[in-house]
Amino acid sequence: MARKSNTALIRLVSTADTGFFYVRKKNPRTHPEKMQFKKYDPRVRKHVLFREEKMK
Repeated sequence: MARKSNTALIRLVSTADTGFFYVRKKNPRTHPEKMQFKKYDPRVRKHVLFREEKMK
């Protein structure tokens, strides 16, 4: 029987409301808080804040 993975896939969505997102893995046991990163959004050609949302 296979073990369940500790990591969950999350979606980092741009706060510039372009709909652009990154997918990243996260261990919810060690990082229970929501992730936030400043990353590049190619649709606005800038670095903007990306916030965590659940994958659907």
